[in-house]
Amino acid sequence: MTDHRRDGHPTAPRRRDVLRYAAGAGLATAAAGSAFAPAWAQGADLAPYQAAKIDWKQAQGEQITVAVIPASYFENLISLQPQFEALTGIKLRFEKVPPGQIRQKAMLDLSSKTATYATHAADPMYYALYVANKWVEPLDKYLSDAKLTDPAWFKYDDIIKAWREADSIDGKPYGVPYDGEVTLQVYRKDLYAAKGLKAADTYDQLVANAKALTDPAARQYGLALRGFAGAGQNMYIYPSLLRGFGGNWGSGKQIVVNSAPAVEALTWYVDTLNKYAPPAVRNWNWPDIADAFSQGTIATYIDAHSSAAVITNPEKSKVVGKIAYARWPKGPSGKRVSSLWNWGFPVNAALSDKAKKATWLFITWATSAETQARTSWKFDGPAKRSGLNRLSLWRSPEFAAAMKNAGDNFITAALESLEQDTDVDWRPRVPQWPAIGETMGTAIQSALVGQKKPKEALDEAQARINQIMKG
Repeated sequence: MTDHRRDGHPTAPRRRDVLRYAAGAGLATAAAGSAFAPAWAQGADLAPYQAAKIDWKQAQGEQITVAVIPASYFENLISLQPQFEALTGIKLRFEKVPPGQIRQKAMLDLSSKTATYATHAADPMYYALYVANKWVEPLDKYLSDAKLTDPAWFKYDDIIKAWREADSIDGKPYGVPYDGEVTLQVYRKDLYAAKGLKAADTYDQLVANAKALTDPAARQYGLALRGFAGAGQNMYIYPSLLRGFGGNWGSGKQIVVNSAPAVEALTWYVDTLNKYAPPAVRNWNWPDIADAFSQGTIATYIDAHSSAAVITNPEKSKVVGKIAYARWPKGPSGKRVSSLWNWGFPVNAALSDKAKKATWLFITWATSAETQARTSWKFDGPAKRSGLNRLSLWRSPEFAAAMKNAGDNFITAALESLEQDTDVDWRPRVPQWPAIGETMGTAIQSALVGQKKPKEALDEAQARINQIMKG
């Protein structure tokens, strides 16, 4: 799992702002080429791909660059680069960009139409901005083109529906999910058993469990949620709480963040963390929470399922074999809403027609069931991807075997959450999201640290967001 959510773009998304911000962002990159691929990847069997009724060589000779973040699930893909090149005759280059910078670098490329990146690991919250500016291609035309896509082989509908919808605008796909996650309740089954507790089904039960398991004198805390300020930090968790309290974000240009349910949700978040979480949680992101849990100081947290890779690492974790998972609890509204995330691949609209075909062939290859398997349980290395994009793979015995050490109920809880607890509008999907997300992240943290009361913080955020929406 990666720290993929520090959006950092502070103003309304005008092109000159994008250029200025990206120019000052310190855009450090690292290139990855076929020299990094293990020898076994170069002689791999291409027959599973050649079963597709398309001409994989139709863009032969083209060169494309793909921007990704330096995370194991992309490293696994990078290692298969020679297979793609052998299959297609397309020269592929990967550029690794730190997660805090990839959005700005992608926006700079898209807005300037330089077409440096054929595609990139895209934040689903940015598609509204991309589509409003016509920076990326609608993908329905590629999916429906028999020369480019064999639907019986590719099986687009097998890709997790919530992730497909997150990468779509007005029903049209603009990105294809490669890797994603779902937020789960993660808890210490041994501590729960000792107190006779069960995984929480409601917010009230979550608080009761946290109270029973909090003992600051023993450095044990009942619950942790992200407290660090940011569009993808505390604003990765708060929207689920808001929806659980029955809140929403308004509609169209009328974004509402200070409704009564919003105040209730933020008040619950502040009160619960101040009572039952470590004091440092106000500055914690997911790695800090996972590390604390793995060291035995936290009994429960709610975060991405992929954090299991940290808490089950036998070299660092003290709680291996003591972990179980459950879905998000229900809020007072009766809703349980998981955070929704994936890294998807769009097609840069500024590319030539041949480069667009080459890019689509890359996307088809990377997101296909075969490549998903080759970067997970078939991968010849310790990092087996857990963010597979297809339901059929999640349900496969091979994936179950690869995830057997993650903890009790891991796949069941994740699958149920993906199928039942996702809400594509859990955050406001508007072009102004980067600025809105940062504004809300700051407001949430100001309430958590006691600088402002929840209503005051949200009222100030509302005033700022009203200005943002006016442009």
